[in-house]
Amino acid sequence: MHTDLVVALDIGGTKIAGALVDGEGRLLVRVQRPTPAQEDAETVMRTVEAVLHQLARSPLWARSTAVGIGSAGPVDALAGTVSPVNVPAWRDFPLVSRVGRVTGALPVQLMGDGVAMTAAEHWQGAARGHDNALCMVVSTGVGGGLILGGRLHPGPTGNAGHIGHISVDLDGDLCPCGARGCVERIASGPNIARRALEAGWQPRPDGDRSAAAVAAAARAGDPVAVASFVRAAQALAAAIAATATLVEIDIAVVGGGVAGAGDVLFRPLRCALRDYATLRFVQRLTVAPALTGADAGLVGAAAAAGLGSRGGTAAPIGA
Repeated sequence: MHTDLVVALDIGGTKIAGALVDGEGRLLVRVQRPTPAQEDAETVMRTVEAVLHQLARSPLWARSTAVGIGSAGPVDALAGTVSPVNVPAWRDFPLVSRVGRVTGALPVQLMGDGVAMTAAEHWQGAARGHDNALCMVVSTGVGGGLILGGRLHPGPTGNAGHIGHISVDLDGDLCPCGARGCVERIASGPNIARRALEAGWQPRPDGDRSAAAVAAAARAGDPVAVASFVRAAQALAAAIAATATLVEIDIAVVGGGVAGAGDVLFRPLRCALRDYATLRFVQRLTVAPALTGADAGLVGAAAAAGLGSRGGTAAPIGA
């Protein structure tokens, strides 16, 4: 039985989570803090450091053999830098070296958060047993990753499958990434809510303006809320079909907070996919909800970092 653990980090626009993960994908210790996404670069990094320091208080820390980081992207795994669209202060931020200052001699593996989620779903989730799959995180942003030929395909810089910044509306809204009509600008949670509000949707008396509140209104039959989710589903379907046409995936797995809307999202998504995935070799493409839950990024970052295969052990932080 493997006794090695991996230090996993999941860094997004909403939260920074960390865990010590064992060879069965169990999170033995877990820490989470809100992302100060609109603050300066050092404030964001101090939050990452605080998560690591809290993990290091566990006696299990000494069994750690590697660090896996799944970060909102784009990332550059070769350079060890990140430039998350939803964290403006981090542009070419040297995350790997900064994490290395805290964790010592442990090898650090950086990947996009969608790649991390994909590793988790292929290991333990809905993509298990599939040799060719696209897995997507639809949340504050939209990320993704690919399984090709039975193996995780992160690409040279760790961004392969970053489907959120494929343009599906050539004259669409300007995305923070600089392009127009990106999937993320249409299908992410904040943009589902934004579009519903702009179209006249009225939040409940509690003032909740989130995508989850829009989903609840859609389930209750609110036509404006329904329309916002249908538009998001169309954008996702177009991008999934394009990916399937390029690399012949047979399943698309959708996770993240927006996937929690259930049939409000998946019913129009499957319907729209029939309109976009029209060539014979992609007509059997299926769409499934992710199974690994909110901690997929942590589990996948640990898996992609070579869980159980490293030889080093962690030194105490500050040693």
